[in-house]
Amino acid sequence: MLVFTTGHREAIITRSTYITPLAELLVGHGANVQPGQVVGVSTSPGKEELARAIADAAYRRGAKYVDVVYFDPYVKHSRLLHAAEDTLGWVPPWLGQRMLDLGDLRSANISLSGPPAPGLMDDIAPAIAGKDRLPQIPESLQMVHAGYLNWTVGPGPTPAWAALVYPDLSPDAAYDKLWQELAHILRLDEPDPVAAWKTRSADLMARAVTLTSMQLDALHFRGPGTDLTVGLLPGSLWIAAAMTTADGIPFAPNLPSEEVFTTPDPTRTEGHVRATRPLDVAGTVIRGLTAKFTNGRIHDIQADSGADILAGRCAMDDGASRLGEVALVDGSGRIGPLGTVFYDTLLDENAASHIAVGAAYPDAVDAEGQKTMNRSTIHIDFMIGAPDVDVTGITSTGSEIPVLIGGEWQV
Repeated sequence: MLVFTTGHREAIITRSTYITPLAELLVGHGANVQPGQVVGVSTSPGKEELARAIADAAYRRGAKYVDVVYFDPYVKHSRLLHAAEDTLGWVPPWLGQRMLDLGDLRSANISLSGPPAPGLMDDIAPAIAGKDRLPQIPESLQMVHAGYLNWTVGPGPTPAWAALVYPDLSPDAAYDKLWQELAHILRLDEPDPVAAWKTRSADLMARAVTLTSMQLDALHFRGPGTDLTVGLLPGSLWIAAAMTTADGIPFAPNLPSEEVFTTPDPTRTEGHVRATRPLDVAGTVIRGLTAKFTNGRIHDIQADSGADILAGRCAMDDGASRLGEVALVDGSGRIGPLGTVFYDTLLDENAASHIAVGAAYPDAVDAEGQKTMNRSTIHIDFMIGAPDVDVTGITSTGSEIPVLIGGEWQV
């Protein structure tokens, strides 16, 4: 039990209050685990209690088997310090085979986000750190894009993560506050969290239908440090909050999810952009990011820290330097208004509009567009939205339509 004093009132909050509801939300609404399914769980040390709660919830829902895999960043750190540099890109084949097998079995998959060891990689040269992409493996994207998995990603709080987010609080108070804010963000403070998410999802999906019907040719982002035009494909489809597997199982891929997104034209992004929030790439926090796009490719990547890491990822393959996603986030969600930077892509990307270099989502474009959408072995989101970044839609005739102004929808 964590006890701390805030002002004149004493708050007594235990993480056990939220662990079971969070596990049930991820299992039942997020991944929508089906009776008889195998369930893969990807996590890291420090999140054992939540991982076990997820396994318990999955078995109570009828899972056939729950396979929990922990990736230890400290072991990766040892590899980066001591292993031969020319071996750092090697990925054990059994890691990819596990994902292929999960896909073949039409499994569910639940991943827990949140930095397990903030700052651990700070003593590793960016050029070295960028060579080891684990725990990311290309087979995961392959199975997701094939529609073989009903999957979700949700936050897994740890004391180390809490200390990063709230450095001015005591360790206990920081950990408690992280659970409090996540409970609010995840709508666990609602009488029926699943019903609350269905209501929010319906609103986002209706917004996506409207944006698709507008048949925009491009989006223009303009704000401090940003003047960026992202071209769209004729068959770009806006989607939100919910997906369906190839076998017809609906699921919520991200919890929380406050975005509507689509697949852009990989060749038609132009201009310059400033990230409005830090982003974490494989344990390295990138701050103060700016970049330029010409003929669809990102270049001139600069940052106060970590630029080389992102530049290295954007050189991984031919599609790694092009956009695979553009997403809009309005100000009515629960993350942005908190004003908290979580240093976690899942949460921060749902606080602000964002773009992603790398692989596109085939669900967000029609069959013709899938022939030309971006393909890559990476997918890295970074946040470019804020209340002072306006988004304008551009039609095929060049007309401009306000879409998101001051964080509020105009359509």
